[in-house]
Amino acid sequence: MSRSSPEAADSAEASDSAEASDSPDTAAVPGARATRPTTAARPATAPRPPTAPRRPSAPRRPSAPRPSIPARAAQRVRRVGLPYLLLLPAVLFELLVHVVPMLVGIFMSFKQLTEFFIRNWTAAPSAGLDNYRFALNFNGAIGSMLLHSFLVTCGFTVLTVGISWLFGTGAALLMQDPFRGRGLLRTYFLVPYALPAYTAAITWEFMFQRDTGLVNRLLVDDLHLFHTAPFWLIGGNSFWALVVTAVWRTWPFAFLVITAGLQNIPGDLYEAAAIDGAGVWRRIRSITLPQLRPVNQVLVLVLFLWNFNDFNTPYVLFGNVPPPQANLISLQIYDTSFQNWNFGSGSAMSVLLLLFLLVVTAVYLLVTNRRRKADA
Repeated sequence: MSRSSPEAADSAEASDSAEASDSPDTAAVPGARATRPTTAARPATAPRPPTAPRRPSAPRRPSAPRPSIPARAAQRVRRVGLPYLLLLPAVLFELLVHVVPMLVGIFMSFKQLTEFFIRNWTAAPSAGLDNYRFALNFNGAIGSMLLHSFLVTCGFTVLTVGISWLFGTGAALLMQDPFRGRGLLRTYFLVPYALPAYTAAITWEFMFQRDTGLVNRLLVDDLHLFHTAPFWLIGGNSFWALVVTAVWRTWPFAFLVITAGLQNIPGDLYEAAAIDGAGVWRRIRSITLPQLRPVNQVLVLVLFLWNFNDFNTPYVLFGNVPPPQANLISLQIYDTSFQNWNFGSGSAMSVLLLLFLLVVTAVYLLVTNRRRKADA
């Protein structure tokens, strides 16, 4: 048997202690030697890239000097006053063409302005309200003629506006769906509106001639609706000749406006109504007319004002002395002013006509706006 040396015993004891420190169970064994816990090795961080040196900041520019109060006021005036400056030519033109003559006419209505004061009309003696009293005295000669012409004008305007609106609406509905030649027909329908008023009236004057006119040739010789050729430019038929000429001139405008209004009606409404079984007339009554109400409100007002003030058509058809059945109020004012040389009375009639149209327009707009709010 060999003997163990002290060096071997010391090395064995050191190896046992090392194994006990490596195993995790040795720390829980009582009497074991305490050892320092080992820490996990941290990963090495990558070195940061070198940062570029900061550029020196540019020196701050000195702020512009603040404009003075007069300069700022001038800039504000230019910015705010530019729209008004652009509107100035139109305003001046409107003053010269409409406002100034209207004010002069109102001034003349209070004067006894006759042919004796034409050269110096401002020196005419004052008439006060006499011109208005004579015009509104329906038992007198001037007042009775003015009332008759006013009634004729009302009948003429109602018929012309109503027939023009019907023709324009019907033609616009017929031209709504696309078909071959629709653009050509639309252009053809607008020809009467594009012609000058005098050209259209002179054309109809030749057509209404009793012996050589195209109207009597068609009605008497071709269709045999009359046994003898009637007179169209004198007597009772003159009113209907005036209505036909005015309708022929104004219905294309109604057609144009309503055609534009139809473009804004969605096609889905018509498709949904067709699916629900609505017929053509039901769709027109329930969709087309309600959707065209704002357009028709403006259209009817414009047609009313145009026809009530119409002077060119009756003057070209009948001349200076129209028949009583076609004596519109515009011709009556012309006859009083330039045939009888009573400019004061004619100016009073014009002012009364202006007031009447203003009242009718205001009432019409008030009623239509209330109806629109009620429907909304």
